[in-house]
Amino acid sequence: MGDPETEELRVEQLARARRERAHARAAEEPAEQRAHERRADKAAYLKEKLDERAEAEDRVQQDP
Repeated sequence: MGDPETEELRVEQLARARRERAHARAAEEPAEQRAHERRADKAAYLKEKLDERAEAEDRVQQDP
């Protein structure tokens, strides 16, 4: 695994994406639903970038 801070951020973004998706499903107004979906998409994107960062950190740790 990568840096503990990176891992913590990954978990946070995953939770945020799940939470926003749940809010989107519960939203009564279409605009509110879209806003939550955008936030969920952003959190998922950030988690993906943190996944890439963790992989890069792992490669750096493995190289002598």
